[in-house]
Amino acid sequence: MTLTRVIALALLAAAPSTLMAQDLASAIRDAGGSFDLMIEDAMLVDGTGAAPIQADILVEGDRIAFIGDVPKGAARADRTIAAAGRTVSPGFIDTHTHANPLADSFDGFLAMGVTTVILGQDGRSANITTSDAPSSPERDLGEWLGKVEAKGVQLNVAVLTGHGTIRHLAGIPDSARGLTAEQQTRMNAILIDELRAGSFGLSTGLEYVPGRYAETAELVPLAKLVADAEGVIISHMRTEDDGQVEGAVQELVDYGANARIQASHLKIVFGKGPETAQRLLSFITEKQRGGARLSADVYPYTAGYGGLGLIFPEWALSPANYTDVVKTRRAELLAYLKARMTKRGGPGALLFGSPPLAGKTLADISAEQGKPFEEVLLALGPDGAHGAHFIMDEAVQDLLVASPLTAISTDGGPSIRHPRGTGTYARLIEHYVEGTRALTLQEAVRKSSSLPAAAMGFSDRGIVRVGAKADLLLFDPAKVRAKSDYLKPYELAQGFDVVIVNGRVARENGATSVGRHGKVLRRTQSR
Repeated sequence: MTLTRVIALALLAAAPSTLMAQDLASAIRDAGGSFDLMIEDAMLVDGTGAAPIQADILVEGDRIAFIGDVPKGAARADRTIAAAGRTVSPGFIDTHTHANPLADSFDGFLAMGVTTVILGQDGRSANITTSDAPSSPERDLGEWLGKVEAKGVQLNVAVLTGHGTIRHLAGIPDSARGLTAEQQTRMNAILIDELRAGSFGLSTGLEYVPGRYAETAELVPLAKLVADAEGVIISHMRTEDDGQVEGAVQELVDYGANARIQASHLKIVFGKGPETAQRLLSFITEKQRGGARLSADVYPYTAGYGGLGLIFPEWALSPANYTDVVKTRRAELLAYLKARMTKRGGPGALLFGSPPLAGKTLADISAEQGKPFEEVLLALGPDGAHGAHFIMDEAVQDLLVASPLTAISTDGGPSIRHPRGTGTYARLIEHYVEGTRALTLQEAVRKSSSLPAAAMGFSDRGIVRVGAKADLLLFDPAKVRAKSDYLKPYELAQGFDVVIVNGRVARENGATSVGRHGKVLRRTQSR
């Protein structure tokens, strides 16, 4: 049994005991003779990785009250769903999501079986989306969570505090590297307040501004605060390039200390061949054996998604004045962009997702405008567009996805033009379970439920057991389909027949419920 599975099972097994009974007679008595929901004749895949078993499931309120054989007529329920041998599993937990729950719909996530999302990624807090964070009306995390709660959410929402955001809130210039004691103290105080308000920990985006300017020493005291709060650090690491990604993981381990730490959307940019993936996975295993509470997540696609800043040199990024850079270093910048984009697969490997360029590659735009692709990039600038970057090798990504070390995440969102935001978990089952057979169904479910639950510190979600929250899916694996692609990124997944959030049906037969059955999860209330 792998270390990650041991950690997951130990955490979930240590969940607080409840008054709900393990035997049917006691469960009926405790429910007052009738249940809210009964699922009959299911093939239960419980999220632990154990082999499927046939079972009936009784739900009372937002929790699972009984799992086992319920003879016909032995229990009453307000609603009975006939599974007819279809799979019942825990709802999926996406540890890397980009969304605004006050404005966005989560239909695409529910359609692919996601019942819990973690927001505030890449060093950017979910409650502050502007660069002038100190003056944001959503500055107070507790108040913002209250607004989300009052509006209602379609699925469960948890948040992280963005390192880049609290840097802005502390009044630290983007380019600052070595912080003063006063600056560090201001950052620490903001993080403490947010952890108390319910943040589950810290996210870092060390490849982006301002995280790229942060020295490792700046992150150490923040990580200690997260560890003391039993929180988690989820990191978009400083680099994902072949030959350097292990060093980025090591940096995460170095500053993460005793906190739970997760390397997000694991990939090896420019890496080729299975041996490259095995090297990285072996490195992660070595860190785990050395005592690091390290996990990782991955999505089943070979293109990332991000801004053009990923292609530009640091000296052309904020806080540099880009207009001045173009005037004074134009030839140098053009040479850099040409070499960098060529290394990343050429102009055909960048598919724009931002209007008015959406759906066209850099090569397309270059041909339309009749000028070299590097000139197109120069004119757009590092903040001029977002797109899908086809920078991963399929053989490498397949091994990262199939590894027992990695959880599955989307790194997607309702407005991001990438199929991972609507297809990730459907593709996992359609391609890796039913297609290549690289994964068993129970392993795919574990990687999408109990493994991410353990990383987040959830003790009552991610597993189907008596007393756990009733976040459940009902589906036939052979009928699950990922319908979205890079040109049609918003097509909803098919095949997840019933999606249950906190004991209530949130989506059924291809339609989302008008109700909002999700919960705003707070770290201090989720243990």
